[in-house]
Amino acid sequence: MADQDAQLESQIAEWREFLRRRQAVAGSDVDELEGHLRDQVDDLVRAGLTGDEAFFVAIKRIGSLHELSRQYAREHSDRLWKQLVVDDAPSIGRRPRPLYVVAGLAVGAALAVKVPALFGITFSGDPEFYGLNIGLLVLPFLAAYFAWTRRASATVMIVVAAVFAVTAVILNIYPFAPQGMTVVLAAAASLVVLWLAVGISYAGGLWRSDTTRMDFIRFTGEWVVYYTLIALGGGVLVALTMGVFGAIGLDAGPIVEEWIIPCGVAGAVLVAAGLVEAKQSVIENIAPVLTKVFTPLFTAMLLAFVVAALIQRDLLGTSRDLLIIFDVVLVVVLGLLLYSLSARDPERGPGWFERLQLLMVSSAIVVDVLVLVAMVARISSFGFSANKVASLGLNVILLVNLAWSAYLLIGILRGTTRPARLEKWQTGYIPVYLAWALIVMIVFPPVFGFV
Repeated sequence: MADQDAQLESQIAEWREFLRRRQAVAGSDVDELEGHLRDQVDDLVRAGLTGDEAFFVAIKRIGSLHELSRQYAREHSDRLWKQLVVDDAPSIGRRPRPLYVVAGLAVGAALAVKVPALFGITFSGDPEFYGLNIGLLVLPFLAAYFAWTRRASATVMIVVAAVFAVTAVILNIYPFAPQGMTVVLAAAASLVVLWLAVGISYAGGLWRSDTTRMDFIRFTGEWVVYYTLIALGGGVLVALTMGVFGAIGLDAGPIVEEWIIPCGVAGAVLVAAGLVEAKQSVIENIAPVLTKVFTPLFTAMLLAFVVAALIQRDLLGTSRDLLIIFDVVLVVVLGLLLYSLSARDPERGPGWFERLQLLMVSSAIVVDVLVLVAMVARISSFGFSANKVASLGLNVILLVNLAWSAYLLIGILRGTTRPARLEKWQTGYIPVYLAWALIVMIVFPPVFGFV
């Protein structure tokens, strides 16, 4: 065992020395890359590989040395922002360029959305069908993309395919009541389940690794940013299309509703993912940087709400929509906490931002407790329903997460807790959300009579 450890350290030292000779890679960059390499090696060793095997697999995963040098040179180049979309690097081996794969899968997802139209199911005429099945129509292409980029094993692909198949059966055999609440809850929960199934494909089988889970969380945040930008651009395109055709006396509404919007919504899922993957090294910190802006704003909003709730005691008891909005706010608070963790320098000590985070999380805990009280009051007044129980369970889950996060933040500020523990807690909590989503999707509809 000692010999294997010595051999591994020798290999890493040789790799570091090679990187140090590259002009484009600074000393701090070498340290960061070594940290990523060691994390990958540890994960692979825990998965059963020897130190020697784990080293070479880890090197393969983080990229060849030539690719790393080119990547860092591009990152520090003055022309960095001109290279956001088209990468002119030659493809490696005989594999297709990622750009072509993304484009092909995006077209496939767009066409998949139109397949139900062959059976008379239209986007505008059958919104409930698409609400239930949009994830099943589009996300398999994203899972396939990650399976291709990660060279996922047959076991991983079978597990992911099984999740999609079981979800498809459940959503389409349950006799949901038209416009019922359980169909809405099942559709929302299925998206969570399917997105985490995509995460298994993204992880390439290393879903138990905290580092890999954090990478997927980071990818999710970056994907949301890119998809939002694409959606905004798509909205402008739709408005211009309608305006141009309207100016010449033609109604483009049917084409826009049945083709441009559904196909664009589906294809953009793959395009956004491809952009994140292709240029993550260049702008991987977009989401964490946004947390620096929005953390103070959300903290101020939560504090203002707490004050308003104390002054007007029935503030929450009168509006179900307000309860839902603050559930969303609590989820966003956790997202802000996560993405700030992903951008935090491990060598930096606690400062004002960690104190601000503690204030934000503490305010969120107070809001969560107020929301829980209001939900219990509504249940006692109006009885149980699917949406009330689903929201109640989600808020309990969020409260546990927020409370322990606050405890860990206090430890970080006191210097008794390493920031890595907070990150490990957040990534380790993901299965709890998955479990609740499965319960809402599978158990709630029959329990509440599919209404």
